[in-house]
Amino acid sequence: MDIGALYDLWLSKALEDKDLTDELIKIKGDDAAIYERFYRELEFGTGGLRGIIGAGSYRLNIYTIRKATQGLACYLKEMTTNPSVAIAYDSRIKSDLFAKSAAEVFAGNGIKVYMYSELMPTPMLSFAVRALKTDAGIVVTASHNPAKYNGYKVYGSDGCQMTIDAANKVLENIEKVDTFDGVQRLSFEQGISEGLINYINDSVINEYYENVLNQSVNKSLLSEIPLKIIYTPLNGAGNKPVRAVLDKIGIRDITIVKEQELPDGNFPTIPFPNPEIRQVFEIAIGMAKQIKPDILLATDPDCDRVGIAVRQKDEFILMSGNEVGVLLLDYLLAQRSKNGTMPKNPMAVKTIVTTPLASLVAQKYGCEIIDVLTGFKFIGEQIGLLEQKGEANRYIFGFEESYGYLAGSYVRDKDAVVGSMLICEMAAFYKKQGKTLIDVMSEIYEEHGYYLNTQESFEFEGSSGMEKMNKMMTLLRETAPVQIGSIKVLAIADYLTSSMYDLKTEESSPITLPKSDVLCYFLSDGANVIIRPSGTEPKIKAYISTKGYNLDEAQILADSIKKDIPKLLGI
Repeated sequence: MDIGALYDLWLSKALEDKDLTDELIKIKGDDAAIYERFYRELEFGTGGLRGIIGAGSYRLNIYTIRKATQGLACYLKEMTTNPSVAIAYDSRIKSDLFAKSAAEVFAGNGIKVYMYSELMPTPMLSFAVRALKTDAGIVVTASHNPAKYNGYKVYGSDGCQMTIDAANKVLENIEKVDTFDGVQRLSFEQGISEGLINYINDSVINEYYENVLNQSVNKSLLSEIPLKIIYTPLNGAGNKPVRAVLDKIGIRDITIVKEQELPDGNFPTIPFPNPEIRQVFEIAIGMAKQIKPDILLATDPDCDRVGIAVRQKDEFILMSGNEVGVLLLDYLLAQRSKNGTMPKNPMAVKTIVTTPLASLVAQKYGCEIIDVLTGFKFIGEQIGLLEQKGEANRYIFGFEESYGYLAGSYVRDKDAVVGSMLICEMAAFYKKQGKTLIDVMSEIYEEHGYYLNTQESFEFEGSSGMEKMNKMMTLLRETAPVQIGSIKVLAIADYLTSSMYDLKTEESSPITLPKSDVLCYFLSDGANVIIRPSGTEPKIKAYISTKGYNLDEAQILADSIKKDIPKLLGI
C-alpha cells in the first residue's frame, strides 16, 4: 500500500481518538508531514516500542499499541497455556490510555492482566512480574525523553526486558496483524467484570518496599544523623514511592519541589525530564538558598534513574552517574565488609560505557566486576544467571553511567527508589564523618586516579536520520582511525563483528558478548572512546573516558578527543 492510500485508510478508520483525527485532518495535503508519519512502522525490538505520540504507523497511538499488543499476545499463547501479563505506566501523555488499550487487547485474547491502579515506577513493574509469576510485563513510558515521546517496554517472565530472540518472534507476529481489523479486544470494563483484568493489590507494593528497605547496610543511621533533602519527582511516578521509602528510613526533613510534584506529561518547567541535566535542578537550587539542604534528588518520569546535586560550601554541584555509581559501589562494599554481610565471591556489574574506575574500586574489596553491553537488561541477565546457579546473593550492585543503579536481586531493572534510599543513607554516613559526597569522591580519585567520563550526542531525527546514522557507523568500520584527538589508538573492538583488533600486532581476537552496533577505541594513557547509535533516541552517542594526574589534565585530554569526534563521524 502506498503512503497516500495508507493515510486515507487511517483518515477513515482512526476515529476513536479525537486527537488523531484532528491531526490527520490538519496534515491533509502536506506530503512531507504525511510521509514522516507513514513511511515506515515503529520498530519493535528488545526495548519494545518508542516514538513520537501522534497519528500514523510511525507514531505511538492506541492503534500501534494495540497492534503490538496483539502480536505479543499471539506470541505468549504460542509459548505457554493460560498466560498472564503485568502492566504499569508513568505520567507521560496518554500513558494511562495506552496501558488500558493494551489491557483490553490482552483480555480480548483471553490473557489475564494484573495492572497497577495508578502510575508506578518501572522497577515496580519488574517486581510485579516476578512476584505475580506472570509470563510477561509491559510498562508504558519513554523514560527521560522529551514530552512528545512515549513508549511501550516489554519484559519477560524473569523481570528483565525482552531478549533479542523473543523480540524477533514477537515482531514476526506483529507483522501479521492488520492494524484496524486484526486486533482482538474486550472493553476494559468487561475485562474487569469477567476477571480478566485485575488491579494489583497493596500486598505486592508493600513487598516491593520491604525488598528495597532490605538493601540498607546502616539501617538506624538516619534516625541518628538528620539529613535535609529537596526532592523533585519531575512530574513523574517517583513521588509516592520515593517519599514512602525515605520516610520509612527516618528522613523527616524533606522538601518537595511543588512545581514538579504532581504527574504532568508536558513537563512544563523543564526542556526534558532527564536528571542528567542541570536545568531539572534549577527550581530546587533556587529553593536551596533558603532551605540549605545537604543534597538535591531528582528522579525521571518512570523513576528508574536518579540524579543528585550536593551542597559543597555555598554551591550545589551535580554529580555524574559514573561518580554516584562508584560512590555507591565503594560504600556498599566497604560497609558489607565491615558488618560481615559480604558474600563469598562478591560480584558487581557495569556496562561497557561505564567508568573503568569501578573496576579498581571493586578490585580493592576482592569483588569481581562483569562488563556487559549497554542496557540494564544485560545487568539483569547477569543476576538471573547467578540465580540459576543458586548464587544470587553474590550480586552486590549494578550500575550504568546514565544514572541507573540497582542493589539487590528483587528486580531486574534499574531502580531509582532503592537508588534514592542508598544515596541518602550514604550521604548521612559521610556527614557523620564531616564529609560531603564531593569530599569522598575526591578521596577515591586520589587513591585510584582521576577518571573523567564525558559524552557527546548527535541527533538525527526524521526519515533520513536512521540512514545517516547507518552510514556513519559503516564509515567508521571502513576507515579505522589511528589517532583520536592527541591520543594514539591501540586497539578497536567491534561488537557487531565480535572482534578485537590490535593495531600494533595486527591480530584479531574474539569478543564473547552478544552482537551489538558498538565500536570501542582503546587509546593510550588509559583512555577510550565508545561510539553507538542510541537504542531509544534518534542519536549517535560518543562516550569518552580519560585519566589524568588531576581532573584538569583529564579534561584537556577529553577536550582533545571531543574536537575530533565530528570529523570521525564524517559530520
